[in-house]
Formats: sequence, C-alpha cells, structure tokens
Amino acid sequence: MNLNVFFDQNPIFTVDQIDRFLSQKGPAKTSTRNSLLAYHRKNGRIITVRRGVYWVVPKGISPESCPVDPFLLAAQLTPDAVLAYHTALEFYGKGYSIFERFFYLSSHISTPVHFRSYAFQSVMTPNSLKKKNNENYGVVKSERSGVEVRVTSFERTFVDVLDRPYLCGSWEEIWRSLESIEFFDLDRVIEYTRLLENATTASKVGFFLEQHRETLMVDDHYLKELQSLCPKQPHYLERQKRKPGRLVSNWNLIVPCSIINRSWAEVI
Repeated sequence: MNLNVFFDQNPIFTVDQIDRFLSQKGPAKTSTRNSLLAYHRKNGRIITVRRGVYWVVPKGISPESCPVDPFLLAAQLTPDAVLAYHTALEFYGKGYSIFERFFYLSSHISTPVHFRSYAFQSVMTPNSLKKKNNENYGVVKSERSGVEVRVTSFERTFVDVLDRPYLCGSWEEIWRSLESIEFFDLDRVIEYTRLLENATTASKVGFFLEQHRETLMVDDHYLKELQSLCPKQPHYLERQKRKPGRLVSNWNLIVPCSIINRSWAEVI
C-alpha cells in the first residue's frame, strides 16, 4: 500500500494513527502494518523516535540530516501529552533561554526519551486537579506544521512555572521568561491557583504579580484574593533549597535578595 499521502499529511505519527489510516480500506492486519513500517524505515522514509512514534523524512533528505521539531515530538509521546512548564514558554516564544529538555504533562508514567540531542520527560498532572477531575484546566489546542498540539495556556503556564520551578531552570530564567508575557487573564490565574491548593504557590503568584502590578495592570482585589490563600507561617520561595533571603511579610514568603533586587539586571 502506498503511504505517501499519509506521510505528506503527517510529519509525525503514531501506530494508532497509521492503523486508522490503513483501516479506511478495510481491516488491516498488524503484520501488514509492521511490514510497511519496516520497509519505510529501511528506505529512510521514516525515523523511529520511540516505540510506536515515527517522524517522516521529507523526500530528498537523508534520515541523518533530517530536521525534527522537538515540540511536535513531545506532543505525540503519549496520547494525552500536554506541553507544559518551560516547554510551554518556549512554544509561545517566551522562554528566555533555549532548552534541549522538553516537558509534557501526562497521566501516564513514562521513562524519559532521548532522541538526538533532545531529552523528553513526562510530568504527572497535579493530584489536586485529578481529585477534581479537572486535569485539562487551562489546556488549549494549537497548531504547528499542520498538527494539532495541546499546550497549557499562558495563565496556567505562569502558575505552573512558579508551582514547580525545578522544571524551568534558574530563578533568573523564570523571572525573565515570565516578564516577557504582556498580559494575563487574572481571573483565570486566581481560579487556577485555587485549584492547585498550594499555599506557597499562591504566595509566589501574588509576589510576582505585586512586583509587576503596573505592567500587568493588577488591581488590589486580585492581590487580596491571593493573600487569603497564603500560608500562615513564613515559607521559602523554594522549599527544597531554602536559600537565605528576606521575608516579604505581605506573602509570608522568604525570597532570595537576588530576586527582590533583580540582581541579574544590574549593570556592572
């Protein structure tokens, strides 16, 4: 069977997708599909990314020199993959730095995937969302090279980055990346922060918004709502590392002075 039409329409595909394509002309045997895939791999038409996921090599290009889009790869590694954290920032063109590590949310526990110079890591959806059957809050659909991709919205990405900063690089990277986003729907930010049920995260969200209240047009009532979610006792900005810092009493948050002063922006 000639699969060129399918390849032309699908720069990346899964076994399930090709099975649906083959079944259009009647029931297809697994052995037939496997033979077709083996034939096209041998002839350099497709590349195996991981078991069950393939990248199509454009005609006239060798598999070795064929460029791949890591965002499309990450979005197809599990059926429910959602680009998130620093990967979402980069997808939107808001990452201050370029990473070769890509993160996607999934309910499936998957081993990390390494392909060429890229590393792909699945991250479990927060339990607080699972308990509320709200895993897809703030998940939007976008298109990249004609392929539908699921990615967290600006609002969810903003909160997620502060909730799990270890998936996003240094605090300078986080601050500079988030500062490049010109607008947030603050009602959605508050709603999602409440869903996470994490007092420290609420403090971090409030602290960032207070630092940028003019550029992001943050009204007092948003800050008051977040203050009602804050911890009763001081918490560290990053609880695992507990670096010395200054207590920001409005948020019961101990923040490194380098962040308060944005020391990376100082001219030496």
